[in-house]
Amino acid sequence: MPSGVSAWIDRHRIAAFLAIAYGFTWTIQGILVVTEMEASWTLSILVGFGGFGPPLGAAAVVWASGGDLRAWIGQFFRWRIGAKWWAVALGLPLLILVAGSVLFVLGGGPIDLSALPFPGIYLFVLAWGTIWGGGQEELGWRGFMVPLLQDRHSALVTSLLVGVAWAGWHLPLFLNANTTHGAWSITQQGIWMVTILTGSVLWTWMYNVTGGSVLAVAVFHAGINAMGVYHPADLAALAPGGVPDPWLNLLAEVTGAVPLVATAVLVVLIYGGDRLANRETPGPEVVGLDSD
Repeated sequence: MPSGVSAWIDRHRIAAFLAIAYGFTWTIQGILVVTEMEASWTLSILVGFGGFGPPLGAAAVVWASGGDLRAWIGQFFRWRIGAKWWAVALGLPLLILVAGSVLFVLGGGPIDLSALPFPGIYLFVLAWGTIWGGGQEELGWRGFMVPLLQDRHSALVTSLLVGVAWAGWHLPLFLNANTTHGAWSITQQGIWMVTILTGSVLWTWMYNVTGGSVLAVAVFHAGINAMGVYHPADLAALAPGGVPDPWLNLLAEVTGAVPLVATAVLVVLIYGGDRLANRETPGPEVVGLDSD
């Protein structure tokens, strides 16, 4: 890479990261929109491939800025975080699912427990989500953007800034009618915006309390995403005759979001917005970079 380009990237690390992350992902997503590929495993695989924009952007900036690529990618293999935090990363999504399901039932939502997938499928969903269905993003958002922003901002402000960038990065999915995001109503999209900002707080918390384990964040991310697969709502009642029932779908979205938001609020109250952890928060040094 020419020295002039490297110097510019080093001076504008966050901007360069976002440009590459958005550029790669939006190019892939744009192709999928233009070709109008129907919903299928192929579409899911290609959408997942587009999800590698954030780690590619982070890798390029770390390299161009003279950082430590080995230390950066090593965050994804940091598994020694203690049994307590693995229990939280694996168990908290299930508790949030149960709480949301109870609220759904209390709100009058119909359920069909017989239609739930075999529990063993959860392991596949978790593995897929960790490496291809969302978790692959985390070397960029949490493993790079969070530590750089935490050098200048509180963990809570960092989470919200990353959340806005993260939400915008998803925009092409809403323009593709064959993706889950593209089929949502405006109301569902608004609720999703709230949940992604909330999720950004929880993901930063998981990253900080584990001392910078991107692996824990990726697994936690995958677990939260898996909630949609195991929600007990009666899908036939949600869309009788193939036409979505707006009230029941809204009820499912709201009751799913409430426990997530409540968990994030509880985390902020317990740990404080400054660090979202009871330890020093990771900064640029975790990827071998000096402070700006």
